[in-house]
Amino acid sequence: METAEEVVLSRRGGIGHILLNRPKVLNAINMGMVSTVAAALADWAFDSEIRAVVIEGAGDRAFCAGGDVVAVSLAGQKQEPLSHEFFQAEYRLNRAIHLFEKPYIAFLDGITMGGGVGLSVHGNHRIVTENTLFAMPETGIGMFPDVGGSHFLPRCPGAVGLYLGLTGSRLKAADLLSIGLADVFIPAASRDHFMTALEAANWGGDAHAVVADVCAKFAGDAGPAPLDAIRADIERHFAKDSVEAILDSLKADDGAFAAESLKFLTGKSPTLLKVTLEQLRRGGAQEFDANMVMEYRMARRALKPGADFHEGVRALLIDKDKSPKWSPATVSDVSESLVAEYFAPQDGGDLVL
Repeated sequence: METAEEVVLSRRGGIGHILLNRPKVLNAINMGMVSTVAAALADWAFDSEIRAVVIEGAGDRAFCAGGDVVAVSLAGQKQEPLSHEFFQAEYRLNRAIHLFEKPYIAFLDGITMGGGVGLSVHGNHRIVTENTLFAMPETGIGMFPDVGGSHFLPRCPGAVGLYLGLTGSRLKAADLLSIGLADVFIPAASRDHFMTALEAANWGGDAHAVVADVCAKFAGDAGPAPLDAIRADIERHFAKDSVEAILDSLKADDGAFAAESLKFLTGKSPTLLKVTLEQLRRGGAQEFDANMVMEYRMARRALKPGADFHEGVRALLIDKDKSPKWSPATVSDVSESLVAEYFAPQDGGDLVL
């Protein structure tokens, strides 16, 4: 077994196993962890003895609650290299997972948000449990749904992806199965038996078929998806061409869904709401690599001193007063030119994949 302080790598039969090992901070991923996971995948991709890779989180609360955005924000305000090097490394890792040809099995038992989504949703075998809690809450800290959100959110059914990206709404296992962001439900209590069966499997045939067969033996019923009950409401309100139109539609509806959605959107960065809508509009028309290059431009703009990202991190994660002072303060004050800045080439060049 090879152990890094915050990531544990091991070989278990034909399985390369990755354990995100920061349970006290819900396995939030930092630069060192990104580098360790990326190096392991690069090695195992060409190792004939490794037939599949499993990634999971330590502890009983989270797979991975996101990236270490406090460190990134502090570095960004000082224009230190970490601020952009982290996004370079993270986005390249997202791409490596997307392209990984062997089975990549993400066991999402617990909180899976932001950077944790990027470590899992791009894989080819995504397992959820009754403890899975999924969200892309970036607009609440003055950021956009990155780590490939440009790619997978627009490819959700209808307007669901935009709803998730703007509101940061939280989903459970059945919801993820319903919209195609997860592949199988396995009860958390079956985790050890599943892993034992996977490690003992006969890998003589197609590796993806082997994983599918083992998953099927432990698969359970996640139950009905709460998201399905509000899909018509999502389409009615979020299939609009602008954030202003979405807000007007919600304000004109006195139903529970509209009230809850307005509550979600209140307090989010007005700039990043408009940037996110444009991001997902573009993302649905682009392939994966183009979306990652776009996201890197967006991240570099979000890191500039005075940007809403730093204010959001301060208010929610540093001072924790939960009262961010966004600039501009309202959606109507966010200009088209400000939104366009997030998609323009930034100093230092584009992401090289």
